[in-house]
Amino acid sequence: MPTDPLKTLSDLVSDAHAQIQAAHQHINPVVEVRQSMRDAGIPADVLTLDCLSTQRRITLILHDQQPGVVFYQFVTREEEVGGEFKQILLADMSSATLFDWVQDYFG
Repeated sequence: MPTDPLKTLSDLVSDAHAQIQAAHQHINPVVEVRQSMRDAGIPADVLTLDCLSTQRRITLILHDQQPGVVFYQFVTREEEVGGEFKQILLADMSSATLFDWVQDYFG
């Protein structure tokens, strides 16, 4: 049975979130799964990690037409979405990768 990519990514983010809270209490990212792209007819799930103190955001997108790929972008909360998205294979994504991103970008 194939695994649900959104659940896989959400689990990795949850693990990274717990690690960040243990190591950096001042960061405390806010995690949100958004349905706005699906509501607009775009077959994709969006997961955001926000740092309220720095106003920075990491956006992660899983697009149905490119299974196994996570599109990501480092922006500010004000920008919402910047220019180009980078890509990483979901199989190469880990909670350690997310921890490093949050620690480096939000810290």
